Amino acid sequence: MSTAPHIVILTGAGISAESGVPTFRDANGLWENHRIEEVATLEAFGRNRALVHRFYNLRRAALATVEPNPAHVALAKLQREYPGRVTLITQNVDDLHERGGSREVIHMHGELLKARCAHCDDVISWGLDLNETLQCGACRRTGWMRPHIVWFGEVPMRMEEIQSVLNEVDIFIAVGTSGHVYPAAGFVQVAKFAGARTIEVNMDVTAMSDAFQEHLVGKAGKKVPALVEELLGNARG
Repeated sequence: MSTAPHIVILTGAGISAESGVPTFRDANGLWENHRIEEVATLEAFGRNRALVHRFYNLRRAALATVEPNPAHVALAKLQREYPGRVTLITQNVDDLHERGGSREVIHMHGELLKARCAHCDDVISWGLDLNETLQCGACRRTGWMRPHIVWFGEVPMRMEEIQSVLNEVDIFIAVGTSGHVYPAAGFVQVAKFAGARTIEVNMDVTAMSDAFQEHLVGKAGKKVPALVEELLGNARG
């Protein structure tokens, strides 16, 4: 087994924003002109499925207009070439990490290019528009297919797996995260308790900056590739 430090990377909206994906907390973000309660809750889906589907269909279509940036590509390189374990966790629902070359990504808030049956929980890959006439291939019910997204009030995905890797991490890196959204905002504290070296990469000071030991201030597209080269160089000796 490799003795190289186990690296855990958490990415947030900031890394995708550099590719042109609007961020949730920006003034001109995804939720503009829509209250959260209208498009991002289970209650909204039950109340007005057409509106919810239209909102996410627009987001899904917008993915075709953006491309991975150098930060996505660099993290994929780290996964490929690092001799130790690299766990990539993202709060983002886009597929930019995968298109950048990453093969193993934990999407804790779901994936825009998947759909899930709200009745039986069957999950399928889905790149087209969702609508109320779509039938679940598993339970055969019509109208229950929803975006495979963690809505407000729902529990993030794969949390047991995330907790396990955070308990074993040696280097924890957060890229483009706001530090406002829990439980992700608390990951650095868990990593610190495990004795990890903690690094924050962000354009600005965040709500959790004080919890990190090291700070790389600037665009992820520049800072992350340099950090990846440093980590690879250290691992090669």
